[in-house]
Amino acid sequence: MKILFTNFHGRNGGGHVTYIVNLLQGLVGQHQVTVATPKSSRLYRHAQMIPGVKMVDMHYTTRPSSWLGPRAQLRKLIKQDGYDIVHANGSADHKQVMLALLGMRHRPKVIFTKHNEHAVTSFGHQLRARLATDRVIAVSDHVNKLMMRSPYRRCGIVTVRHGIDTDFYAPVTHAQKMAARIRFLGQGYEHKIVLGSAGGTDYEKGWLDLVQAVGSLDPTLRDRFHLIVAGDIPNEAKMAQVASAAMLDQVSFPGLTDDVRDILAACDAGFVLSYQEALSFACRELMSMGLPVLITNAGGLPENLTDGVEGWIVPVKNSHAIAEVLKKILAKPDLLITMGQAARSRALKEFNLHDFVARTVSVYQQA
Repeated sequence: MKILFTNFHGRNGGGHVTYIVNLLQGLVGQHQVTVATPKSSRLYRHAQMIPGVKMVDMHYTTRPSSWLGPRAQLRKLIKQDGYDIVHANGSADHKQVMLALLGMRHRPKVIFTKHNEHAVTSFGHQLRARLATDRVIAVSDHVNKLMMRSPYRRCGIVTVRHGIDTDFYAPVTHAQKMAARIRFLGQGYEHKIVLGSAGGTDYEKGWLDLVQAVGSLDPTLRDRFHLIVAGDIPNEAKMAQVASAAMLDQVSFPGLTDDVRDILAACDAGFVLSYQEALSFACRELMSMGLPVLITNAGGLPENLTDGVEGWIVPVKNSHAIAEVLKKILAKPDLLITMGQAARSRALKEFNLHDFVARTVSVYQQA
């Protein structure tokens, strides 16, 4: 098949980038794949490094005055290359795909992946569902239910959860873990319980709830923990909250990184304490590296693990419940190893790239 991926993000792009890059790695060589995305984006930078992937600098906008130029460019690309499938990954590029295909006699089939929990009941979504959607991929059962209450319910909705490269995200040895700690934290952290996340430092990621939970512990217990939070460096308001919990010395912020493995290698467990989450690549990467994960019951997050087996599930915005889990970890630290092994086993069984790509190709074929 000839497959065109569209994505509107001009900068980081978050999980959209990981999703598309993982698909590209599984499709290239067997199918002809093109990515149309802004040249300024992280997706463009990563996808162009995959041999055999055709890259097109494409911009998407919701401004009516700008529709004609980008729309004409996209329409020309689709007609010239004769794609079988256009796989849209956001509302802005999905809208532009619809406009580009209007009146086209032999148009490609359009697949739309819903990556988030944003509302899909607007008039624009009604148009796209009717005119430019042949199948919908929901990244979790939670998102599937959301789409079934939308105009897209007539399009055929299939749940295909994220796949990740379980060879790339693999457990490290104890020696490698200690080396990573020295590299990121310095000396003196050999016996600490290090909790880490690459989910970002936005408020809705819930990391400040963990900071508050650790800060609420008795000082002798609190000192046993250290937190690593990768992402944008927090602003003054967020750092003030860290300071108010007396946690400035117990939280590290390594910043943004293209390869989170070095950071996660220093950790004993991970956390994804989001207030909203469709599924979470960050959770699956942590589990694939053999780390148990502390998550909230938000959205599709609980579909990643079983409470008490591969990690722990707590209510959203509940620092008291988080603190109770931390006490359990301190009481039985060996659980970190056995639960981490269970997390790795689940990742190998359910998160692997082969199955992810095969299920996605099946959706293409159904369309």
